Amino acid sequence: MSETAAPERTERSARAAEAPARPARPRASKPNGQWKVDGTTPLNANEAWKQEDGGLSVRERIETIYAQGGFDSIDPTDLHGRFRWWGLYTQRKPGIDGGKTATLEPHELEDRYFMMRVRIDGGALTTEQLRVIGQISVDFARGTADITDRQNIQLHWVEVEDVPEIWRRLESVGLYTTEACGDVPRVILGSPVAGIAADEILDPTPQIQEIAERYIGDESFANLPRKFKSAITGHPSQDVVHEINDIALVGVVHPELGPGYDLWVGGGLSTAAHLAVRLGTFVEPSRAAEVWAGVTSIFRDYGYRRLRNRARLKYLVQDWGAEKFRQVLETEYLSAPLPDGPAAVKPSTPGDHVGVHAQKDGKFYIGATPTVGRVSGEILLQLADLIEAHGSQRLRTTPHQKLVVLDIEKDRVDSLVAGLEELGLYANPSPWRRSTIACTGIEYCKLAIVDTKDTATAAVAELEKRFADAPAKDGSGADALLKPLTLHVNGCPNSCARIQTADIGLKGQLLPDGNGGQTPGFQVHLGGGLASDTREEAGTGRTVRGLKVTAEDLPDYVERVTRRYHADRTGEEQSFAEWALSADEEALQ
Repeated sequence: MSETAAPERTERSARAAEAPARPARPRASKPNGQWKVDGTTPLNANEAWKQEDGGLSVRERIETIYAQGGFDSIDPTDLHGRFRWWGLYTQRKPGIDGGKTATLEPHELEDRYFMMRVRIDGGALTTEQLRVIGQISVDFARGTADITDRQNIQLHWVEVEDVPEIWRRLESVGLYTTEACGDVPRVILGSPVAGIAADEILDPTPQIQEIAERYIGDESFANLPRKFKSAITGHPSQDVVHEINDIALVGVVHPELGPGYDLWVGGGLSTAAHLAVRLGTFVEPSRAAEVWAGVTSIFRDYGYRRLRNRARLKYLVQDWGAEKFRQVLETEYLSAPLPDGPAAVKPSTPGDHVGVHAQKDGKFYIGATPTVGRVSGEILLQLADLIEAHGSQRLRTTPHQKLVVLDIEKDRVDSLVAGLEELGLYANPSPWRRSTIACTGIEYCKLAIVDTKDTATAAVAELEKRFADAPAKDGSGADALLKPLTLHVNGCPNSCARIQTADIGLKGQLLPDGNGGQTPGFQVHLGGGLASDTREEAGTGRTVRGLKVTAEDLPDYVERVTRRYHADRTGEEQSFAEWALSADEEALQ
């Protein structure tokens, strides 16, 4: 810079400082792809193909073209998009390590086989349906079967050539895979004890059936901004994880109108967790389907479609707030406003329904735990035989990767419990086996970074050994260390296993192994939980900076933090979540 340039620049700067500031030119906001605001012109490729040819249309091509031509005949857009509308995802190719999950293209990660999700609204199954799923698993899925925390059953190793026959078998007994995945209304979670629990507020089965029959497979709801999750319960345990669904109806009793539902909207986890909010309304059972359709329509018409990472209902609810959401729902989508209503009271019993419980008709239901939801086709076939041999033909899946067998006479309960245990289904599980869930993980999922099912199973077995004599060793009283701590194991950040709402939530990632390489491990999330018999309201817990654990050291860490909790808690009534949220970081290491 010359010597004369500096004064000139200083003088210009002074004049500029004295001059009145120009008003900032308003920046044009980009459209969010809200159909009722911005129009329906697609703003990305995903929205374009959904409008050109909706996901439901691909079934005909699967049956008439792809099942004959095989995997190589599948159109790429159908394969990576529309197939999801019928419960089909390509699964991960074996042998690809987690470090390549984020660097390889989908076609490099995927195998020529599919995960198939059998949709089970309300988790309700007959033994005939169970037997059909089990035989499909044996015949077409290498014996695989997992019970998910969405009450579905997932199969693996399915080939496209076999899909039409699988559909034929499923539909012959009233099951289907329609909209089990995709930008659509996914399976409707329902109370596993609907219609049979002695303490039920109301039976949600008619509402679940009406919504499924009227709207699932309906083209008017087959192109949503992204997936849409529903939950309905009439049980006071609030057993459908309502706080993390896009729409939830929770059983309550109105002082004047009687039993009905409390309406919640906008819940979801993944990489940005948002708990659902109450709208403060009371929904009479006769209006449940109308309200469900109204909330789903708001999502369709006002949901953000431009960016897929902002396309969940939770973001719209966050921006609008409960008051505006209720106003739009009542004025634009419902036949009449909804009355104000009460909130549900704190649950007094666990919502997983594990154990033996009396039904309202004098019979019993038995909740049983398969380890982290993993079963098999052969187990499902044997389970169907076992249930029928004990005089029942009904069972339910749960949102906690459990099974509930219904309608068992008192004198046959013990025999059934023993038979279930022989199948690896435990009605009296350890706290660790009962309260641990895991997502699919790297074994089959293209998004996963680490193994989950086997890692969690091994951890459960080890923790059972280490805590077998815990009350005596710790001297804190009988059953002191037998209170279930929820342990949720997830293979990636997307939280299919609900890590933010667990006492101990584990998010899969690769960690340094100390030798210049990497080893499977987890980021630790502590103190989350949903409303339950041990917690007043839902919360997403805390993440401690740098708190990570390798898969190999997982049992050591869980044992260490659990024993520290029991040593440091302020009283036997202080929950793990209360302690974890207030403890010093050092205590959580």
